[in-house]
Amino acid sequence: MMDVVTLSRLQFAVTSAFHFIFVPLTLGLSILVAYMETRYVRTGDETYLGMTKFWGKLFLINFALGVVTGITMEFQFGMNWSEYSRYVGDIFGAPLAIEATVTFFLESTFIGLWVFGWNRVSKRTHALAMWLVAIATNLSALFILLANGWMQKPVGYVLRNNRAEMVDFTALLTNSYGWLKFTHTLTSGYVLASFFVMGVSAYHLLKKSSPDFFRRSFRMAAALGLASSIMLFVIGHFHAAEVAKVQPTKFAAMESVWETRKSVPYNMIVIPDTANERNVVEAIGVPKMLSFLAFHSGDAEVKGLKEFPVDERPPVMPVFLSFRVMIALGLLFILLSLVAVIKARRNRLETSPLFLRLMLYAIPLPYIATQIGWIVAEVGRQPWLVYGVLKTSSGVSGAVSASQVMASLAGFTVIYGLLAVIDIYLLTKYSKKGPAAIRVAENAGEGLGTPAGEV
Repeated sequence: MMDVVTLSRLQFAVTSAFHFIFVPLTLGLSILVAYMETRYVRTGDETYLGMTKFWGKLFLINFALGVVTGITMEFQFGMNWSEYSRYVGDIFGAPLAIEATVTFFLESTFIGLWVFGWNRVSKRTHALAMWLVAIATNLSALFILLANGWMQKPVGYVLRNNRAEMVDFTALLTNSYGWLKFTHTLTSGYVLASFFVMGVSAYHLLKKSSPDFFRRSFRMAAALGLASSIMLFVIGHFHAAEVAKVQPTKFAAMESVWETRKSVPYNMIVIPDTANERNVVEAIGVPKMLSFLAFHSGDAEVKGLKEFPVDERPPVMPVFLSFRVMIALGLLFILLSLVAVIKARRNRLETSPLFLRLMLYAIPLPYIATQIGWIVAEVGRQPWLVYGVLKTSSGVSGAVSASQVMASLAGFTVIYGLLAVIDIYLLTKYSKKGPAAIRVAENAGEGLGTPAGEV
């Protein structure tokens, strides 16, 4: 049987991976739904009202399951990682407390107003409620990622009484690593939501179901997808440069750099040989490019993994492969979004069935990109729980046994697996039904309701 540290790491990886199935769609879809409702308020066009309700229903399904999967993660800090909580709880707990008491409270309150307020508040107030939901949802991500950013780049603390104590809360709030992680994650959520909306819209356009409704949805999502995928790539570059500066072992693993050198080329094709601490293949190199990408200077020195003790290096292959696949997918998102914008503007969507099928099958790709992005971030940080301060093996609870962690891991996996199946089933079911299902539900007294005097 695996030891407590490995099992606890696996348990947190499983729960956070499941949770992050739901989060990115919530981040992006909340913005799109708020924009659709704003267009309805400004133009009075009832197609935008239908879009708000259809995509809003899918948002609510995803949001509800995301909340359920997120709650258990915080319990694990006390159950499996009590030494970590004791050592850095004063610092790590502050942004999480703000997230729970301020942003999640706002998010939940205004979701309630949005769901039950259709016949009780004005159209402008109702649209404002959705914008506040979207803002609070995105702010929730900010405080969670500032907490994670502190684990990647600890700032504003002193080591005293055998624990880390905060001395500068402003430093935590302005941590460059946390903000880069937040903006990178946020734009990845917008890309994912854009591809989700484009994929579902493509399905209905292929079926010739509500063409005007889904043509407009596709066009709106394509514009967001192109803007956010370009931003994602630009922010990703600066994020990687920050990693090179503050986490040299992670950067070396991302690029499979073994020797410390200056003026390092960027090799398009690399095959690492981790057993012998070298690359067996390095081909199609661009001179000085890796040094330039990492430090914005072609002559800069890039530290190799051999510069560090073996027990302070992350596992190379999962980090290297995940990073390369993430980059490839990021470029693919820009290309697909650009083609989507061009075809939507020229009204050539329905005459391009092959492209519509491609966008339908592309729905899972942003999900894969976000998951492997977390592998780069979290596996690449190992063996540190707080980089350079606390090792993962020192943060685990001493009072739990391997069998106890194994039992809870099995339980979480089964429950979360069921929730993932439910989410996929409900999203697929209501996505396929289209806007007609919303009208049927309203006529039966169900659904999201109807604004007073409308529809």
